[in-house]
Amino acid sequence: MQTILGANGQIAEELTRELYRNYIKDIRLVSRNPKKIHETDQLFSANLMDAQATDKAVEGSEVAYLTVGLPMNSQLWEDQFPIMMKNTIQACKKHNVKLVFFDNTYMYAKTSELQTEESTFVPTGRKSTVRAKMAAMLLNEIDNKTIEAVICRAPEFYGPNKTQSITNTLVFENIQQNKKLKVPLRDNTKRTLIWTPDASRAMALIGNTPDAYHQTWHLPCDDSRPTYQELINLTSRIYGQEFAYSIVEMWQFQIGSLFNKKLKELLELLPRYKHDNIFISDKFKTKFPNFKITTFENGITQIKNEQNPQ
Repeated sequence: MQTILGANGQIAEELTRELYRNYIKDIRLVSRNPKKIHETDQLFSANLMDAQATDKAVEGSEVAYLTVGLPMNSQLWEDQFPIMMKNTIQACKKHNVKLVFFDNTYMYAKTSELQTEESTFVPTGRKSTVRAKMAAMLLNEIDNKTIEAVICRAPEFYGPNKTQSITNTLVFENIQQNKKLKVPLRDNTKRTLIWTPDASRAMALIGNTPDAYHQTWHLPCDDSRPTYQELINLTSRIYGQEFAYSIVEMWQFQIGSLFNKKLKELLELLPRYKHDNIFISDKFKTKFPNFKITTFENGITQIKNEQNPQ
């Protein structure tokens, strides 16, 4: 059996489908209110803040995937994420369960420096510090050989369905709502984005590859790295209509943050949009050369077809 901890989000749902399609039918979905995707899915209601509940959720599994997400709230992250990670690690160690941790890039420097699996953590801001702490907790266990685990790290998402990201919100959701597109800070910096189903497929592959453990993997991305100007031009061509956009300056975000809690939580992430974002996933591509990466053209076409079903 393989278990998904934090089973309601887009990444977890795609992961469930991929595991069922290509690896295993015996899948346990764990969250406060889990919902079946396949008839055979086992549902297990648990709060990962509860060590005993986490222990029971993991028991009997071969592999556990930690994909839990929380709302963008620094206090919530500081209060809950490290405890969830601690409880998950302890449960996996006790029951000899492999752990696959789905991570992000918040802890990396918000500069144009190339991001590789060996990049130093330079957390700036409360949420970035929490994510660095979580990763460091697991890396320490891996280094001490107390657990068989792996970190799967992804840059910003774009994608279908419930995908949540700045790009999805400001570009693709605005298209669907007939609103003017917006771009954070600059339209001429290179962006590395990962197609959410690719992230889930890659994580399933790593989780079921025994010699992939005890290390960090950058999940695979289309290396064309378009600027927002190029991304929106491509989107205009695919949709067959010209999309106008405006650039939202930092001072505008700062003023908005005085009245909007979500914008306030966003401020610490925005400096990364001032610079090229070069996320390198060559290690994965070398190890798994047959993995098919979704191009931006194909991904945007899928989003268009989802928004405008024939």
